[in-house]
Amino acid sequence: VKLQNKRATVNQQIIKQMRIRAGAENLLKASSNNKVKDMVLLELSYVNSNLQLLMGELEGLNSSVDVYQNAQETTNIPVIALGLKETKEVDFSTAFKDLIRDHYNENGNSFEDQIADLMDLRQACRTPSRNESGVELLAKYSNHLPLVESRFFAPNRPTGIFFTWYDSFTGVPVCQQNLSLEKASILFNMAALYSQIGTRSNRQTAVGLDEAISSFEKAAGILNLLKETYTHIPSYDMSPAMLSMLIRLMIAQAQECLFEKTALPGVRNHFSSLMKMAQEAAKVSEIYDQVHQSMIQTPIKDNVPTFWSTMSQVKTNHYRSMAHYFVASALLDHELGPSDDEDQQEKTLSQVYDQLPDKCSPLDILKRKDERSRMGKAHIRRAITGHEEALRIYSLCPNLTKLDALQDILKASHMRTLEKYNEYEDEEEFADYTEAPDIVSKTEHKAEMEVPAAVKVKVIDFFQRLGPLSVFSARQRWTAPRTVQLVPQDRDLGFTLKGESPVQVVSLDPLCPAAADGLKEGDYLVAVGDTDCKWMSVGEVMRLLKDVDEEGITIQVVSMMDSNPSVSATFSGNLPKTYSMICLAYDDKDKNSKSHKVSKKSSFLSWGLKNKLKSASTLSLPTTDQSGTMPWNKPCRTFPSSSSYNESLS
Repeated sequence: VKLQNKRATVNQQIIKQMRIRAGAENLLKASSNNKVKDMVLLELSYVNSNLQLLMGELEGLNSSVDVYQNAQETTNIPVIALGLKETKEVDFSTAFKDLIRDHYNENGNSFEDQIADLMDLRQACRTPSRNESGVELLAKYSNHLPLVESRFFAPNRPTGIFFTWYDSFTGVPVCQQNLSLEKASILFNMAALYSQIGTRSNRQTAVGLDEAISSFEKAAGILNLLKETYTHIPSYDMSPAMLSMLIRLMIAQAQECLFEKTALPGVRNHFSSLMKMAQEAAKVSEIYDQVHQSMIQTPIKDNVPTFWSTMSQVKTNHYRSMAHYFVASALLDHELGPSDDEDQQEKTLSQVYDQLPDKCSPLDILKRKDERSRMGKAHIRRAITGHEEALRIYSLCPNLTKLDALQDILKASHMRTLEKYNEYEDEEEFADYTEAPDIVSKTEHKAEMEVPAAVKVKVIDFFQRLGPLSVFSARQRWTAPRTVQLVPQDRDLGFTLKGESPVQVVSLDPLCPAAADGLKEGDYLVAVGDTDCKWMSVGEVMRLLKDVDEEGITIQVVSMMDSNPSVSATFSGNLPKTYSMICLAYDDKDKNSKSHKVSKKSSFLSWGLKNKLKSASTLSLPTTDQSGTMPWNKPCRTFPSSSSYNESLS
């Protein structure tokens, strides 16, 4: 949390300097006075200098991986977590109340609690706890956003609500009125939260490693979902190129944890086991090399902390060197004996190499002691060179040199390789400096992207009182509610109803009292007497109307306006699918009802009894668990501070 607060402060300072810079640049364009221009240029150089310092400070915060590591972590190389995107507060109150009044013809003040709940949920999302509860909190808000969008955000009607989010890497603010930026940023933060859960897992246990693997795979899955869903977000941290790189990074870290899980019980000092681990290490190195290559591409390299690309380069060299060390150990420590399976070892070794030096075969290496020793020593030399390169790169990055645990691991790996080299140094002079061939990467457990179930959590619409979204949304237009007096004639109200909620008037007798009072075919019933019936089914509305006496009862109805093409007043049966659109069943007998000669309609009650099973919906609005166990309105845990790394290796 402290780190996040620092990021928020830096973001505010960046936006302040950018405003000053924009003002100075405008003044420079407008002024023709040379003295004024000189003063403005001086001010611009000062502002640009401040911006560089602030960008450097933000990069330093993005490089603070030690904050996210498990407190007891001493034997694992640190992994990288994404920082949460920062946002400004948003007040929905005035705009939503006005729209509820003007568009929905309801009292906006009666929705104060629902608007407050939505705003509280959004506010809680700014500081989620670093665990599954925090992810569920973000997922809950994320799944409310499509509902809120349908209720209040029409493409042709601005709401006056602005959403501001800061770029996670540069701190540059992006502001939009539509909800795309909001939805994308929440998804990004869900991925960031999973990456932080992964880095905080205890990677010294199998359970902790499983949690880390799952978290990084879920982070990659959400980032991929973000990349595929939102392709034009004007924030560079969510551009397709940046997201592709971040997905690779998360998958690489998951693969690294899979490698650590394989090595956790210890690597068997056996030929096939060592060769298997060599290929697993080569796989980790290969993926980190891909990550590094994507990080150094323009313009990604200008927006990603140098620390990240340096870390990926260090890991590329470190794990490649480990692969060569394992192959060297297998060749030097395990000569082919009479009891060994020669064919199996030959097959294993042939799979490790893509290409061998001329006049050299896997069987030659296995059976000829001098050839086996020569190749083993060649791998040792490549391992030493790689570890030295990893240490060199490490020493050049100021943010990396703060990680004592990383330095300890790199030095220990280097020393172990040197000791192996020294074991065989005295046997003979290294007259033949054969270059060890590359090791083919291979893994039995490939890291894959995973979209967590939490992303699809069901929620209850805060504003469901406004009515079913199939009709009562920001995109639709309908008349103000009209009051119609219903007076039965021989227990016949003069019309029938169909559909789910809200029910619709069909087969209206134009001579009945209701038609004379303004009822139209295709109208939706929104109230019977004092009872709101927007969400009632045909059967429920029938029960309200079945005991109407001779004095009658008032109903309220609305008519869809013809200008909206997505919903017509008399449904034709082939409606375009919209969000939560309720497709009403339509009988062939009803299709030509308008062309028939008007005749006395059947009783409303008898129609209901005969046909109540014919009306059905194919889609319903989202529902959720009624238990209210979601944690968004509970106090969030504070982000635990991490202790520094121990100097020693276990």
